[in-house]
Amino acid sequence: MQKLNLFLKYIIYLQQAKNKFDVHPPFLFELITQVFNDKKSYPEYRQIEQLKRSLLKTDEMIEVNDLGAGSAADKKHIRSVKSITKHSSKTKKYGRLMYRMSRHLKPENILELGTAMGISASYMALGNKSSILTTIEGCQNISKLATQNMKMLDIQNVKLINGNFDDVLPQYLASVPHVDLAFIDGNHKEKPTIKYFEQCLIKTVNTSCLIFDDIHWSVGMENAWNYIRNHQSVTLSIDLFFMGIVFFRKELSKQHFVIRF
Repeated sequence: MQKLNLFLKYIIYLQQAKNKFDVHPPFLFELITQVFNDKKSYPEYRQIEQLKRSLLKTDEMIEVNDLGAGSAADKKHIRSVKSITKHSSKTKKYGRLMYRMSRHLKPENILELGTAMGISASYMALGNKSSILTTIEGCQNISKLATQNMKMLDIQNVKLINGNFDDVLPQYLASVPHVDLAFIDGNHKEKPTIKYFEQCLIKTVNTSCLIFDDIHWSVGMENAWNYIRNHQSVTLSIDLFFMGIVFFRKELSKQHFVIRF
């Protein structure tokens, strides 16, 4: 039933979605043309995607403790690395987008809530190697595997913290002057998503960007997304269906766009 609902929502999204010719803010037009529609093949893509292919072939089993909403497809306590990679990692299309977002925005501090196998973190970290990316993962066994994966890619600018978001996130935010790019992916529930948004909000600056995963995954996530995009601090929100992106640039007048991607 959930898959059917998601499919119907996606049809509505396609009917509403705009392209670069339908937008007026120069900032958004540049983002669409230079980032969303960038078809270049960057060498880092190949490295990350080769690793992901190898993870999708392994039958290694690990014990998993989900602190968030968990996987919609796999609720087992003991899961295969293959299954975790398949259901918890972003698709190539969206992983590459995150690489390009990081490359284009040149963030100094990147935050990720929900490491999984480290695929999304790898895209963002390699998108801007001068950044410092901190990724937080609740499951200790998954954290160990993600650390190994990023070592295999020789990524030098990532710090992985294992712990509960509610405990670790406030400590992280207290340690940085600002958060420039954040990917909120670890707890697909309404109240925690809003809570993490409001916590990160304190450390946003004019150029900050927050990305939220699976904004149409459930009624609760849609409620959270509506709250976030309508928040007085947000001046530009972008609905890509499987992701929601918000900016805080004071030079922009408040607008919400549904963009075909």
